[in-house]
Amino acid sequence: MHEFSLMAGLLKKIEYVALQQKASKVVGVSIKLGALSNISAGHFREHFEEATKDSIADGATLAIEEGSDLYDPNAQDILVTEVEVI
Repeated sequence: MHEFSLMAGLLKKIEYVALQQKASKVVGVSIKLGALSNISAGHFREHFEEATKDSIADGATLAIEEGSDLYDPNAQDILVTEVEVI
């Protein structure tokens, strides 16, 4: 259940960026997983691919950076660092 709400919020952010850019398609998304975000890159990728099916981001490439600094102020966060649109 946690992953569903996480992906729903993420997709809203991605769709908002696409709307602001007047884009027809999201072709790439870059994410930073904080060291304490409690989700692996592989698990995140699986949920991302499922959540973006039939959306403006369907088929978008996903770049994931995994943080290692436990003391980073964003260590518990999952941050969208870039959305590439056309």
